Formats: sequence, structure tokens, C-alpha cells
Amino acid sequence: MKITVIGGGSTYTPELVNGFLARVSTLPITELWLMDIDRKRLDIVGGFAQRMVKAKGDPFKVVLSMNQREAIAGASYVTTQLRVGMMPARRGDEYLGLRHGLIGQETTGVGGMAKTLRTIPVILSIAKDIREAAPNALLANFTNPAGLVTEALNRYAPDIPAVGVCNVGITAKMKIIEGLEKITGAKIESDRAELKTLGLNHLTWHYGFTVDGEEMWPYIFPAYVAEIMKEKEPEWDIRTLETLGMIPNYYLQYFYYTDKKFAEQKKWPPSRAEAVMEIEKDLLREYADPALAEPPADLMKRGGAYYSTLATQLINSHHNDLGQVHVVNVRNNGAVKDWPADWVLELPAKVDGKGIHPLPADPLPDSCFGLISQVKRYELLTVEAAVHGDRNAMTQALLTNPLGPSADKVQEVMDDMLETNKQWLPQFFSEA
Repeated sequence: MKITVIGGGSTYTPELVNGFLARVSTLPITELWLMDIDRKRLDIVGGFAQRMVKAKGDPFKVVLSMNQREAIAGASYVTTQLRVGMMPARRGDEYLGLRHGLIGQETTGVGGMAKTLRTIPVILSIAKDIREAAPNALLANFTNPAGLVTEALNRYAPDIPAVGVCNVGITAKMKIIEGLEKITGAKIESDRAELKTLGLNHLTWHYGFTVDGEEMWPYIFPAYVAEIMKEKEPEWDIRTLETLGMIPNYYLQYFYYTDKKFAEQKKWPPSRAEAVMEIEKDLLREYADPALAEPPADLMKRGGAYYSTLATQLINSHHNDLGQVHVVNVRNNGAVKDWPADWVLELPAKVDGKGIHPLPADPLPDSCFGLISQVKRYELLTVEAAVHGDRNAMTQALLTNPLGPSADKVQEVMDDMLETNKQWLPQFFSEA
């Protein structure tokens, strides 16, 4: 079995390698290919990955490559964790928003849109290589904005089995399990529990939680609200939570409390990108140590908790036809009957040897669906803009985005976004 990681020079990669090492008894990997366009990072991270695998007795081979097609050829699974423009481009996304009095963030608002425009053409080129060189591979996309990128794959590479993956769902699940264990005093294995959540990537609401099929939400939600009430500076307004009866995804704070989040961003530097750049400097220095063969503790500062757990569990469940349930981004296909079947949603899905199957779910209330519908329309317009270099679609996307500029500022923001990202957006600057 060959597994390929596009963006193998990421500082997340050692955690992913650890996940595969933990599952060698059930996941018969023979080759793990790490592909990246940054030779220096690939050598540092890849060299560390090779030492990690060697320290465990070389159960599989780690191959480093800068050739995307070669890395994909013959793979059973392809995972994507890339960042077009790397961390300086993320910093640019954050400050793009700030320059115009808007939220600056890598997955939402105008920053998320800029990242999407850079990313979609690259992901579609990967889909093309899979189609031609690894036609039986499953594409697991971790690249943000994960839902939006998966939406592009759904519409422009529908023949490629693809799933969007984010660690928000599994992180919420593990935190809830931790809270339940404190309440009950009993150990709860994660495979006994299922989180009920629905929405779009980074725009979900958690509304239920079962253990061995028993609904625990009547205990979980009041306990969660009680904990929030104890905080000196609570991250959620209690009235908001009580009205919803659900736990909102953290990223909903950008939509619910926009002024508060923007006030925090006005205190930059450092932005999150700038903070991560410093963390990565330290991590890469540690990874380069020839004596290091285990991921350092500082990796947790990078974020992405349970990333390797989710990635390897999903692949393992697919390969071994386990039918495990994971929260993923996948085409609705009627799982939420009242919502369009062709929308990519984030929701629980059964993962088995035949593919990824979204589980039936009741639609969320109108107070949630109104926002979901607006963001989805923004997503669809952004996909069209990214694929075709369509400036009119880009203008409409900015008009539609709830975190976008006022109508009279759209052209100004659009011009800035295009100029700032010109080297990565050739589709908008072609003479044709």
C-alpha cells in the first residue's frame, strides 16, 4: 500500500507519521511518499520522518519527492495538507482584512476567500493526476478551507472519490468525552461515542452526543453552559447558547461577535500566522536534530489536535471496511432531506470499503440555516471565480460573504486581494 502526502514538508507531518506507525498492524503500508515543492523543508521534515520510522523497525519506507505526478502514481490514498504561498501568504490573508476594517482570518471572510482562490486550481491539478496515475485512490483533503475545497472537487472532479477532513469535530468529541468522564467517573472509549453536528466546515453546530446509542445531550449541554458561566471572560454569550440549545463551532464567533473579534485583531502584531511562523522556526530546528526520533512536545503549540488520529482512523476504516462514523465534509446526497442534495456539508458519515456515506440528519433551525445558505452561496461563487478566473463571480462572492465589505468597497478589496496574490492567481491575469 502506497500513501501519498501532498504538502509533506508541513510541520504537521511527524504527527501523521506517528498515526500511521500506531496502525501498522491493521494498515499494511509499504510506502509513505512525502511530496513538497520546498526542498529545504522536505529534507528537514522528511529526514525526521525517516528517523521516526527507522526507530520503530522500518515497518514501511518513507520516500521524499518534489514531483507531484510521481508521488501520486499508484497510490491507494492521497492526502493534501498544502498551503499555496506558504505561511507568508496566510499572513497576507490576515492583514488583507485588517487593512479594510474586516475580519482577517485564513478560512473565513476575505482572507479565506483569497486562500481559496490560490488553492482550488492546485487541488484540481492533484485530482487530475489521481485520475490519470492513481485511479483507485481516495483523496482525503485536509487543506483549508476544507469544505470549500471539497465543494470544488465535488463540482469539477466528481469522478474522484474525495472527502474533506477537519479536526474540529474530533476535538469537540474528545472534549465532550473528557467532560462526561468527570461527571460519570467512568472511562468512555471514543468508538462508543458519536457527536451529532451539522453545517459547513468551520460553520457547524453540535446538537447531540450518544454513548452506546444513548443520547447524553440533556446532561452535556447544561454542564457546558454552567462551565461557560464560570469564566471571567466567557467566549460565548449565555443568551446565545440558551437560544440555540447547541454548542457552536468556535469559528462562529467571527459571525456572531464580529466587532469583538475585529477589536482583538486590531491589537496585532502578532497575528496568528506570525505566531505560527515563530513556532515553526523552533519546530524545524528541532526536526533537524539528527538525534531526534520522536515528535517534540512543542508540536502541540502548532494546533491541529487529533489531526493524525482522524486521518489514520478514516483511512483505516475505509481500507478495512470498518464502517466507523467520522465527521467529514462530503456531498449531502439527501442525508439532510430539506437541503440541496449537491451541497457539500460537514456532518457524521459512515466510512467503509465502499466509500463515505453521510448519515441522515434533521435540518438545523432557520436561525442557523439562514447563515449556512448565505455562506454556501458565497462558496459556490468563489469556486466559479477560482476555476475560471471570473472577476464577476469574485465580485458577487464578496457581495455575498457575510464578513465581506460593504458594496461600495467591494472593488477596492477585490483589487487589493488580486494584487496581493497576483503571483498565485494566473487565472485572473491571463491575456486570453
